[in-house]
Amino acid sequence: MTKIYFLIISIPLIFPSFGAFSQDLKGRVIDKTKTPIEGVYIIHLSSEHHAHTNEAGRFILPGVKNGDSIQVTHVGFETRTIQIDDISEPLTVSLPEATIKLSEMVFNQGTDPLNLISKIDLEIAPVRSSQDVLRKVPGLFIAQHAGGGKAEQIFLRGFDIDHGTDINITVDGLPVNMVSHAHGQGYSDLHWLIPETVDKVDFGKGPYHASKGNFATAGYVNFQTRQTLDNSLIKAEIGRFNTFRTVGLFNLMDKKNQDAYFASEYLYSDGPFESSQNFNRINLMGKYHAQLKQGGEISFLVSHFTSQWDASGQIPNRAVESRQITRFGSLDDTEGGSTSRTNLSLDYTKVVNENLFIKNSVYYSKYDFELFSNFTYFLNDSINGDQIRQREDRQIFGIESQLNYFTPIGGSEMNFQFGIGLRNDQTNDSELSSTVNRDSTLHRSQLGNIIESNYFAYANADFYIGDLTINPAIRIDFFQFNYQNELTPLYDPTTLSKPVVSPKLNFIYNFDPTLQVYLKSGIGFHSNDTRLVLERNDNQSIIPKAYGFDIGSVWKPIPRLFVNGAFWYLFLEQEFVYVGDAGIVEPSGKTERLGFDLGIRYQITQRLFLDGDLNISEARAIEESEGENYIPLAPRITSMGGLTYQSSAFNASIRGRYLQDRPANEDNSVVAEGYTVFDANANYQFKSFTFGVFLENIFNTEWNEAQFDTESRIRLADGSLEPAPISEIHFTPGTPFNWRFSIKYEF
Repeated sequence: MTKIYFLIISIPLIFPSFGAFSQDLKGRVIDKTKTPIEGVYIIHLSSEHHAHTNEAGRFILPGVKNGDSIQVTHVGFETRTIQIDDISEPLTVSLPEATIKLSEMVFNQGTDPLNLISKIDLEIAPVRSSQDVLRKVPGLFIAQHAGGGKAEQIFLRGFDIDHGTDINITVDGLPVNMVSHAHGQGYSDLHWLIPETVDKVDFGKGPYHASKGNFATAGYVNFQTRQTLDNSLIKAEIGRFNTFRTVGLFNLMDKKNQDAYFASEYLYSDGPFESSQNFNRINLMGKYHAQLKQGGEISFLVSHFTSQWDASGQIPNRAVESRQITRFGSLDDTEGGSTSRTNLSLDYTKVVNENLFIKNSVYYSKYDFELFSNFTYFLNDSINGDQIRQREDRQIFGIESQLNYFTPIGGSEMNFQFGIGLRNDQTNDSELSSTVNRDSTLHRSQLGNIIESNYFAYANADFYIGDLTINPAIRIDFFQFNYQNELTPLYDPTTLSKPVVSPKLNFIYNFDPTLQVYLKSGIGFHSNDTRLVLERNDNQSIIPKAYGFDIGSVWKPIPRLFVNGAFWYLFLEQEFVYVGDAGIVEPSGKTERLGFDLGIRYQITQRLFLDGDLNISEARAIEESEGENYIPLAPRITSMGGLTYQSSAFNASIRGRYLQDRPANEDNSVVAEGYTVFDANANYQFKSFTFGVFLENIFNTEWNEAQFDTESRIRLADGSLEPAPISEIHFTPGTPFNWRFSIKYEF
C-alpha cells in the first residue's frame, strides 16, 4: 500500500494541470476565524465559467483576466463581488457570516444541497443534547431504553439499526461504531460528544460514498466539531427529575494563525422513574488548531468521557395493566452500567500546490464498558433471575491518508480522491455472564480476547460534463478476525481473513440553479461480530453486502422554498445478527427495503422558518412467506418538523415528531405502538446573557420510547412466579412533560 500511495502522490507530476495555458484565477475562501469554507460557489460574471471550493477552501476559476469581476456566495454568509486586479496573485476571500436566506441558496456542481440543509437546521435550531445531535439527520429516529447512559436505539430508512449495525457514525473522523462489541455489533455511544462543540453535520443516506466503509448501508453521519470559538461561555441548566447540567467552553488561544479551546460538561439526572437513575456524566475535551504556510492545517483533539447510571429496564405490559407497577416502575431496578472513553486524534492537511492537497489523520481510543440487564426476569433461572453482565476493555488505533487532486477542464473541473487507511480494534475480556445484584457472578457464557483489523483503500472521481456530474468510485476493504476463547484451557486462537469490494456510480444533473436531479447506486456492507464470523466461516455471514439505489431531486419552486424528494431501494443479501445479550446468532435471511423521503424547508418571512421531513418505507424478508415476512420494529412512516422564529435577541420554536405503529414480530400479530410528541423552546439574549427554557412533551403524551416483543416470566405481587412464560410487548416509557431552564454567559 505504501508503493501505491507514493504512486498516487506523483499524479500531478506526471499529468500537469490541463489548464496550464489558460488564465486561471486561483484562490481560497475562509470565514472570519480563517477556517476554510467548503462548497462556496464562485462565478465569473463575464462568462458562464464557475467553480466551487473544496475541503481546503480552494478553487481554480479558468478564463479570468485582470479587470474581470467574480461573485462569491454561500448560504449563511454575505455574498461578495470582487474585481480582479492581478490574476497572477492567489486570491484570499474572507466571507462574513450573515442571516440564513433560503433565497440565496443555489444548486451547483460540487456541492451537496442536503448538507446545506444540515447547516440551515443547525443555524435555526442548535443542538441541546446528544439526542438532538442525532436528530439533525432528516428521517433518523432514536429511542433510549437503559437509563440514559446506554447508546441510543436508531431507526432510519426502514431499519431498526439497534445501536448502529447499519449506519456509519464518526466525529471528526473518529469512529463511533464498535465492531464485535460486548452488547451488539456496531454499538455507537455518542454521549462523549459535547453538543455545544458541534459545528457541522455531514450526512448521506445509502451505500453511495466510497470514503465511508463498514456499517454505511442505510447511511453515514460525520459530526464535525468547532475549530475555533467566537466567545468563551459558561452555561447552567436545571430541570425536573432532579436534573442539573453545566457546560463550559473556554478560549485558550486566539492568535493570528493558532486557536485552542477547552470544553467541559457535567450532567446529573434521576429521570422520571420511581427508582432513581442516578445518572451522571462527565465530558472533557480540548482542541488545538493552526493554519500553516500555503494554507495547510493541523488539528489536535483530546477528550475524556465517563458515565454511570441505574436503569429500570424494559417492563412488560401485563405488569402495568395489572397495576403491579406503574409505567415508571420497575421489576428489577439493579440494572444499569458504566462506561468511559478517552480519545486522541491528530489531523494534518498538507497543501502541495493549488491542485493538490493531502489529508492525514491518526487516532487512538481507550474504551471501557460494563452493562447489567435483565430482559426476561425469571425465564431461565427461576431462583436467581436472569440478570446478565456484558463487559469489555478496548483499544482502537486508526490511520488514514487521503489525496485530493483537482484541475480545470474547459469551463469546469475534475476532482479526484484517493485514500488508504487502517483501523485496528483490540478488545480484552469481552464477557457475557449471568449475575445477581451486579456483584455475584453465577456463570460465564463467554469470555475472550478479540483482535479485528480493517485495511482499506478507495478511489473517487467527479467528472463535470456541462451540467452533468458523473461520480464513479470504488472501495476495497480487507478484514482480519482473531478470537481467543479464555474459557478453554489451551491457547488456541482462531483467525480468518476476508476482502470485500464495493463499487459506486452516481449521476447528478443541474437543470438550472433551482433544480437538481440525481441517480445514485452502490454496494455497501456491514461486518458481523468476530465470534459469529469464526463460528460460521461462510461468505454470507462474514460481510453481507447491501445493494442500493436512489433517484431524487432538489428543487426551489420559489426563492424561499426548498423541496427534496427521493425514491430509494436497498437489498441485503443476508442479515445474520449476533445477539450479544444471549451470545447466539439470529439469521434473518435476505431482506429488501424501499421507500420515499420528502423534505421541505420554507422561509416564510425573514425571521420565520418552517421545516418538515416525511419518510415512508416498507421492509420485508424475501425468503419468508407472505404475512410471515415482516421485519420486527422496522419503521414504516416517520415525520419530523417544526416552526422557528429568529431575531437578533429572541428565538423560539415548536417541534414535533411522529412514529407510526410498526410490527413487533414477523407476522405482525404484535404491534409496537406509534406516538406523536411535541417539544418547545425559547431563548432571550440580553447583552452577554442568554436565558432559555426548554419544554419537553408539552402535551404530556403517554408514549413508549422503546418497545420489544419479549418472552419473559415475572414474579407476581404476592411473591410467586408466573406459572408459564408470556411473550408480549416490553417497553421503556417515554419522558412525560418536562422542563429545563438555562442561563448562559458569553465572554
